[in-house]
Amino acid sequence: MTIAVCPGSYDPVTAGHLDVIERCARFFDEVHVVVAVNAAKTPMFSEETRVEIIRKALEERNCRNIKVASTTGLITDYCKKVGATVIVKGLRQNGDYEAELGMALVNRKLADVETLFLPAAPDLEHISSSIVKDVARHGGDVTGMVPDCVIPLLGEALNNEKRA
Repeated sequence: MTIAVCPGSYDPVTAGHLDVIERCARFFDEVHVVVAVNAAKTPMFSEETRVEIIRKALEERNCRNIKVASTTGLITDYCKKVGATVIVKGLRQNGDYEAELGMALVNRKLADVETLFLPAAPDLEHISSSIVKDVARHGGDVTGMVPDCVIPLLGEALNNEKRA
C-alpha cells in the first residue's frame, strides 16, 4: 500500500488545498492530510479546529481514502510513523517551488521520503490562506475560496480578533 502525506498549516484550508488533496487521493492508496503545527506562528484557528474543518470539508466531498491528523514534530517523523513514502505539496506560480525545494531535499535526507509537486489548478492558483484572511478582514467575500463550512468560522474568528 502506498501512503502519501499532504502537510500544511491549513489556516484555514482553502479550495486550492482541497483540490490538491483530492487529486492526490486518486494516485495513492491512503492520503494523510497533516496539520503541521509551527510554534513560531500564531494561527487564526486552533490545531483541533483546523483538523475538524478539513474533516468536515472532505466528508462533504465523500473522500474515503483520506485521513486527517496533526503533528507538532517533523513531517518526516510523521511519515515514518505511518509508513508514508511520499509527501505531496501543491505549487502556485508565486515562487512556491523555490521555498518547497529546499524542504524536499531535507526530507529526502532525513527519512528517504520523496516529495511530489502538484501544480495548482489554474482557477485556484491565486488563493492562499493568507489572502483569504486578508480579504475577509477587509469585508470581502471569500465564497468559493474556502469550503462553505469555513465562512462562518472565519467571521467568528475575525470578531474575536477585533475584541482582543
